[in-house]
Amino acid sequence: MKHLYQPSVRGGAARLVSSRTLMLLGFLAAFGGSVFAQDHGRITGVVRNASGATVGGAIVVVRNQVTTRESRSRSGASGSYSLRLPPGAYRITVAPPFSAKFEKDKNYGEFAIPRGDALENVIVEPGKDTNIEIQVEEKKLEGVNPAEQEKPIGYTGKKSVASEPQTEADRRAVRDRWRAGFPEYDRYGDRGARGRDIPFKKGGWRDPYNQSVLKGDYPIKGNKLFLILSAVSATGVEQRRAPTPSDVSSDEPRSAEFFGQPEQFATSQTMQLTFELFHGDTTFRPRDWAIKISPTFSVPNYLNARENGVVNIDVRRGTNRTDTQVSLEEAFAEVKLKDVNENFDFVSVRAGIQPFVSDFRGFIFSDNNLGARLFGAFGNNRYQYNASYFSLLEKDTNSGLNRFDTRHQNVYIANFFRQDFIRKGYTIQASLHYNDDRPGIKYDRNGFLVRPALIGDVRPHSIKVGYLGISGDGHLGRLNLSHSYYYAFGRDSRNPIAARSVRIKSNMAAVEASVDHDYLRFKGSFFWAQGDENPTDAKATGFDAIFDDPNFVGGQFSFWNRNGIRLTQTGVGLVQPNSILPSLRSSKTQGQANFVNPGIFIYNAGVDVDLTQRVKAVFNVNYLRFHRTEPLEYLLFQNRIRHDIGFDYSLGVAYRPFLINNVTVTFGASTLQTGRGFRDIFTDRTRNCPPNVGDFCEPDVINPRKPLYSLFAQLKLIF
Repeated sequence: MKHLYQPSVRGGAARLVSSRTLMLLGFLAAFGGSVFAQDHGRITGVVRNASGATVGGAIVVVRNQVTTRESRSRSGASGSYSLRLPPGAYRITVAPPFSAKFEKDKNYGEFAIPRGDALENVIVEPGKDTNIEIQVEEKKLEGVNPAEQEKPIGYTGKKSVASEPQTEADRRAVRDRWRAGFPEYDRYGDRGARGRDIPFKKGGWRDPYNQSVLKGDYPIKGNKLFLILSAVSATGVEQRRAPTPSDVSSDEPRSAEFFGQPEQFATSQTMQLTFELFHGDTTFRPRDWAIKISPTFSVPNYLNARENGVVNIDVRRGTNRTDTQVSLEEAFAEVKLKDVNENFDFVSVRAGIQPFVSDFRGFIFSDNNLGARLFGAFGNNRYQYNASYFSLLEKDTNSGLNRFDTRHQNVYIANFFRQDFIRKGYTIQASLHYNDDRPGIKYDRNGFLVRPALIGDVRPHSIKVGYLGISGDGHLGRLNLSHSYYYAFGRDSRNPIAARSVRIKSNMAAVEASVDHDYLRFKGSFFWAQGDENPTDAKATGFDAIFDDPNFVGGQFSFWNRNGIRLTQTGVGLVQPNSILPSLRSSKTQGQANFVNPGIFIYNAGVDVDLTQRVKAVFNVNYLRFHRTEPLEYLLFQNRIRHDIGFDYSLGVAYRPFLINNVTVTFGASTLQTGRGFRDIFTDRTRNCPPNVGDFCEPDVINPRKPLYSLFAQLKLIF
């Protein structure tokens, strides 16, 4: 018979144990003693420390050496423990923070083998008790600091679900599954030239970058209730030169009859606090419900216009203005109505003041306003949809923030998205907008009439217009492609320029293509908004939006896009701030859409450059032309205005000093090299200026050969 050699538990001598005996013990364990009347035995004993005192609360771990099934028993106040077990051979240990000490010369049973902190081959026989006295010492877990283990990466706050205490260095029961701990270690293990790279970093509540319970990374109660507290500070400074009317009382004698000092200096400070509470397991599916509120403060908004009649219609107010505004830019509740399928497609509804951009680039509607929105997805999130209604709030004249009264304008929007259309990575969108703008009379905070526009036939009028559009955005292989087309149709009950009711039929098209090469993105864009060829007939073919904020042809860095340009001696602007449409409306935020306008062509070439990980530069060149000039000629009583607006050159630089978006500094510079059509609007040198009196026709303050420019900087802090 083959024998196994094992050390004896008596006197250090060797002892032979037959393999047949071990096979028999294994058989007993595997079948639970079923052959022997299905009986059980017990392991009992007392847990003591080195001084002989009993130890309560120690966890005795007993594992079957054949089936690996584990049983545990916690010692009572008297130190005693007991486990009822099937017959077999067992291994005994004690769970941390205690460690057992089994003496190799002590007799623990005929076949028992002491292994320091473990005792092996403890035999349990049917109907019998096996008594094992255990000596323990309290042992600190190596590499485990329980206090630190309660604080995973970032700032976690208090536990949202109580968990059992840790008993093993490599095992921990975590009911609060969001707060699983990670060790803080240096990825490269050195502190040399590379510096320290610590992937799992513990932090405080003031750290805006790493995970935090204040940012919704950890629940505040249970495993599904989260809170987000955030703050945004935007500080802006801008210097610009644009044509400025002198009005009836100029600030300086040097001002011309129609033109004043063109420079303006503006600063602004906007603070936004956001409180958001939501419920749901957002790792895998949309949240169940949410409440969000974002009070916003413009403190202050300052403008030095250098000319009377700009900051206020009352010239006695001078050339400077400082004002403040308090607003709610977000205040909504959201509820998920239904999970459509097991892949967590959903249907949700949101009501209140909320942000909404109706297409990829913000051509028709992009605003934070009061409304209700039904949205969701199906087909494994490949199909998405929105159905929205907005009852628009009035805007503050100077800051552009929401006021707390409605303006009797209703906007209805429905859109539908299909991802991976034609090819993966390309999304197509169909949309329908409807703008129902009721008649009314409105003066802005600076005393200017904005509804109806102070031009032509000044009568309150309504605008009911729909927009049918299709857009796409994504990439087709290496080519990045973004495009939109809109057809506008409806009626203006009495257009102020046409002085009659007009039927609206107009078009808009835009396309941008770009290619990436290393750290460069080369792009080319084209934009077209149709103009009106006959401003007095019953058809209005000039294109205008509801509330646009386009990220296109240079976006915020473009002079034409960023700066509103007023038409002198009229109550309207050639173009409004944050718009590319020459709509001839009184105000983008408080005025009404106007579909009798010149329209525009914009040709763009640009390049985005990631200079470093911290610095990104954006270069753009735009060439601008009016589509039709008849509305301008009719409005300004000029017999010939050419189409050339000029070249718009812009440079933007975004700097992230800490490689994160929590601190961003943005610089921008742009200039408009005016073309013949632009000079036709603001001077009459080409027709009526006699020879040798150029100084009279081109005073320094409006010399069209002097470039119009805009310089700005913004510091944005996000917590």
